[in-house]
Amino acid sequence: QVQLVESGGGTVQAGGSLRLSCAASGRTFRGYHAGWFRQAPGKERESVAAINYSGGSTDYVDSVKGRFTISRDNAKNTVDLQMNSLKPEDTAVYFCAAGPARLRASISASEFTSWGQGTQVTVSS
Repeated sequence: QVQLVESGGGTVQAGGSLRLSCAASGRTFRGYHAGWFRQAPGKERESVAAINYSGGSTDYVDSVKGRFTISRDNAKNTVDLQMNSLKPEDTAVYFCAAGPARLRASISASEFTSWGQGTQVTVSS
């Protein structure tokens, strides 16, 4: 199992940007598929983005395509989520996740076995 800790959440006005970071420890992170999920109050957890073990393949939910970018640095054991043009509907707790290596990234929650504690993102209108 890999341990995951998120950082970078906060409050931003609509149209602004935030960068979330997830630090992994416990196992060699380069062997893991990684992703970001979010959960808004009263709603189910939603997939946001995923990246394969090498960083060569990414996948996004339609609502964030063109606005969010997932990336990873296997030398630093981190995976980041750059969020631009934020909207109030992006407000949620964001979770980092990791799972067994895949050739192609997938935002399906079933591909992930380790989860972080989450970081709050609030977008004000």
